[in-house]
Amino acid sequence: MKKIIPIEEGDFYLTPEGYRCFTEQYHLKRGYCCESGCRHCPYGYSQKTNSIKK
Repeated sequence: MKKIIPIEEGDFYLTPEGYRCFTEQYHLKRGYCCESGCRHCPYGYSQKTNSIKK
């Protein structure tokens, strides 16, 4: 079971389409890459190569 991370100010913003977009701050707090190709991924994941840049 994954740990629930409480949402705080600065963890996300709403896109013009109304979607929640998580920021780098939230991803670092979560502590791992979900490999979904997130816009602000601090881990360097690339969906094209299916790998994380180190």
